[in-house]
Amino acid sequence: MSLGSLSLVLHAHLPFVRHPEHEDFLEEDWLYEAISETYLPLLGVFDRLADEGIPFRLAMTLSPTLVMMLRDELLMSRYARKLDRLCELGDREVLRTRNDATFGPLARFYRDHFRALRGAFHDDYRGDLIAAFRRLQDAGHLDILTCNATHGFLPLMQQVPEAVRAQVTVATTHYRQTFGRDPAGIWLAECGYFPGLERVLAAERIRYFFVDTHGLTDAIPRPLHGPYAPIFTEAGVAAYARDPESSQQVWSSEHGYPGDPDYREFYRDIGWDLDLDYIRPYIQPTGDRKNTGFKYYRITGKTQDKQPYSPEVARERAGVHAGNFLFNRQRQIEYLASRLSGRRPVVVAPYDAELFGHWWFEGPWFLEAFIRKAASDQRTFDLVTPSDDLRDNPENQVATPPMSSWGAGGYARMWLDESNDWLYRHLHHCARKMVELARDFPEADARQRRALNQAARELLLAQGSDWAFIMKTGTMVEYARRRSREHVQRFLRLHEQLRAGTVDEGWLSQVESRDNVFPELDYRVYRPA
Repeated sequence: MSLGSLSLVLHAHLPFVRHPEHEDFLEEDWLYEAISETYLPLLGVFDRLADEGIPFRLAMTLSPTLVMMLRDELLMSRYARKLDRLCELGDREVLRTRNDATFGPLARFYRDHFRALRGAFHDDYRGDLIAAFRRLQDAGHLDILTCNATHGFLPLMQQVPEAVRAQVTVATTHYRQTFGRDPAGIWLAECGYFPGLERVLAAERIRYFFVDTHGLTDAIPRPLHGPYAPIFTEAGVAAYARDPESSQQVWSSEHGYPGDPDYREFYRDIGWDLDLDYIRPYIQPTGDRKNTGFKYYRITGKTQDKQPYSPEVARERAGVHAGNFLFNRQRQIEYLASRLSGRRPVVVAPYDAELFGHWWFEGPWFLEAFIRKAASDQRTFDLVTPSDDLRDNPENQVATPPMSSWGAGGYARMWLDESNDWLYRHLHHCARKMVELARDFPEADARQRRALNQAARELLLAQGSDWAFIMKTGTMVEYARRRSREHVQRFLRLHEQLRAGTVDEGWLSQVESRDNVFPELDYRVYRPA
């Protein structure tokens, strides 16, 4: 018997960005980059391990908005076109650097890399990555979690309890239709929890959720085992806490592995470095530069004088770091096992999935090397999911966590400050109006039902925590503001038309085709409790 358990948790989420009205839209690149740099590489890692019979268990969120984008025909056709362009650029780069002993091999590496991605997308997965993740769950390797419907930050929705319930219920309904089972767990957006939320989760048969470290250690009564064992809330739903030590070693760009000088430099890309006339076909149609994914330099250090990147050296370094991570987890769990009585410790290590590959190019190599080493080189801990831990440890202390989040400060500061506080009065107003609509239209004709369902979609999209986060961090702020305003305005227009009995079906059809999330949505999810 091992001394304890390690639970790796990857949270994969992107806001819903889909603009059929534009042939090429910059913010859609968020999805395309994540597919090439994170989701396809991670699937490659998981499938190799599974094919070789290497045992592994991992929890992974696939947020509803991400699932819908990965199954959207328009977006996937645009991604396929993007892959073709990357392969074309790879061929051109090989030709351009054919006499360059330093960058020629790098160009060939990227050409082969993007060709392999295109082959995996079309041949291995037939353009359906969600089906590939589902197969891994059905085979017992992944525990796929759900998330709030549009990643809404639930602690700031408490004023309208029906809005909280809708975020959870819409998500779990969508999950069941996608994966054919109940979700065992949920990743609460931004780890945002408030007391009483567990009753909403229990009503949807969710068994566990996650909080940041202080969200569990400050629970009442104080947990006996700190953050290294879950607690049961009064509703019977378990809360697991993030382990700060393992998070820091992987997540931190300054003190963690991703900042190693041998790893690829994220902020140097040929989209910015090369001659504009040469790179123009692969950047924005306006001629504005952007990242292409071809990055030829390594981090090197805190200097502008970057040295050439070596994938071979970086992969070897990822293996060294995987060994170090394994060693540290062994020592950590040995220590915890000696201190905890009556319970084997479980160390929960959650990360944004996009860290692995997008921000940290070598992350998938690291993850694969770590899982291989953990399966063969040690017996100190087991790789588990929270579902496994609850099965093996059905009795746990009962306590109530406080309101908390992850992010700077730990209490919602990233999603509520002077940069974004204007948003919430509009969200609360629309949520109350949605509840009234659900109450006043218990039965609706076909046209009214379409308008009511679309009003619910617009509200859900406006509530996404991504918009407030972007406003806070100062990146793509105008886009976040515009998205927030547009969804609120569409909701209010639908509300006005429903009250007046004058639904504009032509305009409604346009909005339905653009904001086409949750086709199965029933507006009555907002009915007053």
